[in-house]
Amino acid sequence: MTYVDIGIKLIFGLVALLVVTRLLGKKEMSQLTPFDFIYSIVLGGILEESIYDDKVSGLHVWFAAAVWGIMLYGIEKASKKYDKIRIWLKGEPSILIQNGEFMVDELNKNHLEMEQLRTMLREHGVFSLREVRDLYLEPGGSISMRKYAEKGSLTPEMIGISPKDDSLTFLFIDEGEINESILEYVGKTKEWLCHELEKERIGDIKEILYAEWSETDGFFIKTYNGDKNGPEKGN
Repeated sequence: MTYVDIGIKLIFGLVALLVVTRLLGKKEMSQLTPFDFIYSIVLGGILEESIYDDKVSGLHVWFAAAVWGIMLYGIEKASKKYDKIRIWLKGEPSILIQNGEFMVDELNKNHLEMEQLRTMLREHGVFSLREVRDLYLEPGGSISMRKYAEKGSLTPEMIGISPKDDSLTFLFIDEGEINESILEYVGKTKEWLCHELEKERIGDIKEILYAEWSETDGFFIKTYNGDKNGPEKGN
């Protein structure tokens, strides 16, 4: 194998990849579904495996990319025409929170932990789940949300007030388990936590799906059978 052969394969491969990619349409990385991710890897693998194999010519690269591209194009067309095929191959949005209530089955189905969910929300500028009315997990792994009206885009300047900033929120209980390291970081004890939960008429921590706390807003608690909101201000 000569350097010329390698160069020709790279050129042929690059042209083939560009053609197939353009044929399948533009997508941001955040819009890629698991199916899109897999076919992208395979397409790159076709070029990678052929570069140093002297039995594979540039025309072979084009042929392999063409067959792969035609199959993908057919799948994309079928996905647009038939919803069942689209859902099976690319998935559909999952409702994680609806009208303020956690969809526990969907959280478990998507293997999402509460702290992962909080991280995703912080990336969207939301630091407390009390703000979220509806939350969707999109097929590509991104989230979309609708906030409660009182947590919307109305600014304090519009009504002439100067509110104080909220303090950080801390996840004390996650799916029935106490986050002892976070309690210790905040300077609270398990005894204090149990005492505060008694005020909320919750006797068993295992009943709690999610419990966050902040210095300014106190507790925000979701149980497996409903929700309990703590006092407006901290305890």
